[in-house]
Amino acid sequence: MTDEEKKEQTKSYTAKDISVLEGLEPVRRRPGMYIGGTGLDGLHHLVWEVLDNAIDEAMAGFANKITVELLPQYKVKISDNGRGIPVDIHEQTKTSALETVLTKLHAGGKFGGRGYKVSGGLHGVGVSVVNALSNKLVAEIHRNGKVYKQEYSRGEPTSKVEQTGPTQDSGTIITFSPDPEIFEEREFSWKLVSDRARQQAYLTRATKITLIDNRRGEEKLNKLTFYFEGGISAFVKHINQNKIALVDPPIYILKENGTNSVEVSLTYTNDFNEHTYTFANNIATIEGGTHLTGFKTALTRAINDYAKKNDLVKGLESGLTGDDVREGLIAIVSIKLTQPQFEGQTKAKLGNPEIKGIVESIVTQGLSQYFEEHPTDARRLIEKVALSARARLAARAARETVIRRGALEGMTLPGKLADCSERDPSKSELFIVEGDSAGGSSKQGRDRRFQAILPLKGKILNVERSRLDRMLSSDEIKALIVAIGAGIGEECDVSKTRYHRIIIMTDADVDGSHIRTLLLTFFFRHFKEIIEKGYIYIAQPPLYLIQSGKDKRYAYSDEQKDAIVHSIEEQKSKYTIQRYKGLGEMNPNQLWETTMDPESRTLLHVKIENAELADETFSTLMGDEVPPRKRFIQTKAKSVVNLDV
Repeated sequence: MTDEEKKEQTKSYTAKDISVLEGLEPVRRRPGMYIGGTGLDGLHHLVWEVLDNAIDEAMAGFANKITVELLPQYKVKISDNGRGIPVDIHEQTKTSALETVLTKLHAGGKFGGRGYKVSGGLHGVGVSVVNALSNKLVAEIHRNGKVYKQEYSRGEPTSKVEQTGPTQDSGTIITFSPDPEIFEEREFSWKLVSDRARQQAYLTRATKITLIDNRRGEEKLNKLTFYFEGGISAFVKHINQNKIALVDPPIYILKENGTNSVEVSLTYTNDFNEHTYTFANNIATIEGGTHLTGFKTALTRAINDYAKKNDLVKGLESGLTGDDVREGLIAIVSIKLTQPQFEGQTKAKLGNPEIKGIVESIVTQGLSQYFEEHPTDARRLIEKVALSARARLAARAARETVIRRGALEGMTLPGKLADCSERDPSKSELFIVEGDSAGGSSKQGRDRRFQAILPLKGKILNVERSRLDRMLSSDEIKALIVAIGAGIGEECDVSKTRYHRIIIMTDADVDGSHIRTLLLTFFFRHFKEIIEKGYIYIAQPPLYLIQSGKDKRYAYSDEQKDAIVHSIEEQKSKYTIQRYKGLGEMNPNQLWETTMDPESRTLLHVKIENAELADETFSTLMGDEVPPRKRFIQTKAKSVVNLDV
């Protein structure tokens, strides 16, 4: 742009070019800023915002019953038996408090300190954002013996607050339907909503949360009720249901510090993985924060102090590390505070600096007291973590060998990894394939510029049942680690991952499914961040080749095969069907055009939508306990689509 053009642009840029968005218009223009996006996560965030308000009433002691109902036409109805949103005229806005709460950002009972001692909806944008992003919302308030009602559309009131009758109840009922102009997909997931409802019931002791799926009529109505007197200790037991507990019942700590309260429950299992979940005012802080830091510090200190005092860690002069004391840990850390500092509207991380010291002090004191009162449990627990420490030292030596070997070999494995020429990870793909036969076909069929091939021999070690030191003795595991390039364990650095598309490509049979599950277990347990970054995919090779004359068509399911055959038979043509039992049966060209060519292939993208559920599933399928696995298989057997016996 020339200087003259800049001057012209400057002159024409005036006050009329400045947009002032009134009311809830900013939310409709930029919904991602308030709910994280307009996909399924954002859609369900609407439910969480309204549910959080009901939970806040329960945490404040005014409600003990909450109902979430999924209705036809994408409607959701959430009700509680709390105080009910006030309906009298608000002095500042000159409209009813109800309309103020539903149409003004940062308006609510959570700022002045009198409405709520603690709450999850700190920002005060929750229900107003839901209103802005709904094509219709109805608020029904039961309060002071009367029922009040008001309707809205896309954030604007379409009626006044009307008194519709008497009532003996109290509480708030919000019914809304997401706006199709904002959300392309509006179907709510029963699984996601029920998981959230169950989680909130654990965190809100003695509160009944009922979930109803009424989308398909009374004859297909589904209903669940969650109520836990045991609170977060019951939550710990639920997470531990498929594992053997070393401490039962779980350790429980509850103490207030001024206006803040700290609630912790934990146990240990014979597992090798840590499962710690943190919450602030019942909001899941999936990225942790200061409360998690305080808990980790306290746990390491309390266990080390007791172990040294009672001479339980002979031969471990350097003491027990944080990783040692968290191996096999299952813990819930739930804090309540009046002024939480969340990072972002989605509240993924807690930032209050003072909370670290408060949690650290309370947990250290609580654990020390428990150990003194339960010496048998304390010794059993410390034996477990001391074994972890010794395994860590062995694993460090093995890991250094793997990393050193990878460095000496230039991060390539002659005879194993057929690398690509591209060095930009964002443009590079690694295919993990099953066996030498499939490896040969895929090496010949690939695009060498950006596609690398790593064939694995047989089934890799089940890492769910193995510590790191044993895992690193496996040649196939070592090949995987060196090929990925991010290291492992304490020195893992995901930013060094050499491929941003890691594609698991196995045969479409039972063995292939098992190998795929073993690989997913490996990534979930040791490279979880790689999954979270979206680097893991599953290839979808065809099951059938249907040929009719010179016409070749591939089918990826039995239904697709039947449809192709039916269309050919309608033309009275002859055809042959080839069933692919393995990738090695395809020639390189077929493998490329069906499974590896970015222009024509289908890939399944591996994501973690629910970390707790994913962890539970891997423990069930790959852990030591047989009965839970048997129940899982019996429950899911009917949903298996393709099964080769």
